[in-house]
Amino acid sequence: MLAAKLTSQLPLDTLRRIHHGTSYRCLYTLSNIFLHTEGRRTRDASLLSDSSALRRGFYSQSAFRPTFRLRDTQQYGRRSISLSAATIVNSAPRPIQPYLRLMRLDKPIGTWLLYLPCAWSIALAADPGHLPHLGILTLFGTGALLMRGAGCTINDMWDKDFDKKVSRTATRPIASGEISQRQALVFLGGQLSLALCVLSCLNYYSIALGAASLSLVISYPLMKRITYWPQFVLGLTFNWGALLGWSAVKGFCDWSVCLPLYFSGVMWTLIYDTIYAHQDKDDDVKIGVKSTALRFQEQTKPWLSGFTVAMLSGLVVAGVNAEQTLPYYAVLSTVAVHLTHQIYTLDIHKPEDCWKKFVSNRNLGLLLFLGIVAGNLWKERRENLLQNEEEVR
Repeated sequence: MLAAKLTSQLPLDTLRRIHHGTSYRCLYTLSNIFLHTEGRRTRDASLLSDSSALRRGFYSQSAFRPTFRLRDTQQYGRRSISLSAATIVNSAPRPIQPYLRLMRLDKPIGTWLLYLPCAWSIALAADPGHLPHLGILTLFGTGALLMRGAGCTINDMWDKDFDKKVSRTATRPIASGEISQRQALVFLGGQLSLALCVLSCLNYYSIALGAASLSLVISYPLMKRITYWPQFVLGLTFNWGALLGWSAVKGFCDWSVCLPLYFSGVMWTLIYDTIYAHQDKDDDVKIGVKSTALRFQEQTKPWLSGFTVAMLSGLVVAGVNAEQTLPYYAVLSTVAVHLTHQIYTLDIHKPEDCWKKFVSNRNLGLLLFLGIVAGNLWKERRENLLQNEEEVR
């Protein structure tokens, strides 16, 4: 019966090898392995431990090596090529992993949401018919990574006691004790110093404008203790790049473009971060912090719809003042459809659905960026057509 149970788990090729001359030695080995792993089966409630032990036994028998090595290669080869942010963080040296998690390097969605308004502004400021400046885009990407990390460090230093009481945040490095407050402060200083180096690469106007945002970065984590609108303050903070991107390219802000773009970004943040806040609303009530999710409750969708209308209106005004063209407005229509679907299908009582809707905003932001770039490239064609018409006349 033991042999039957063992052989029922073996591939046909292996059974043929057993039948052709190695049966006694192999079955003896397999019997020992089976008895050794039987206890582990009850503990793990899984066949995985048996399979691993069987493979180790087979590797000691040269006749069985090719089949199982090939299978291991096929199973684990797919995982080895994974390049997700979480995989990169987990592959880093163990002593620095808590610091990478403190700056949320394993969850890059926040960096994207901070970077995209910068990219919109840089693309809008590009000369007609030209792509946005790659060097400035790269510089702002580096700055977004560092400032998002600094913001998360400040947030976790302020919220250490709150984070311990929420299951989703209890494992954060400061709350769990992996990093002390003093170590976090030193790490924060390093991030801000590097961010200052990035900022110093810009013109003087942009340096002053960028430095002005630091008060928002520091004060935002306190807002959840004071007001039900911390998402609004986050919007003011996260979308500062809508002003800074244009000034980095032009050396000044065209307020007729930058202010509507900034306003739209703030409305966008109110949409996605209200959705995000619904994941933690039960814990927020218990620990006494505030959010727009608690303010809106069952009226969340009408509020989000209003923010959507305001966001799209601001983007239209920014587009008109920046002399944007057809591709921009075509993409803007797609953005409107995306937001409408996002809000209509949202289930505020399912945290997993809230997370799914929240992260989809990265694609929305990238889509808008591509629309701005395409609209800017279209300007050259429009100007050429106008010149040709004048020459004909």
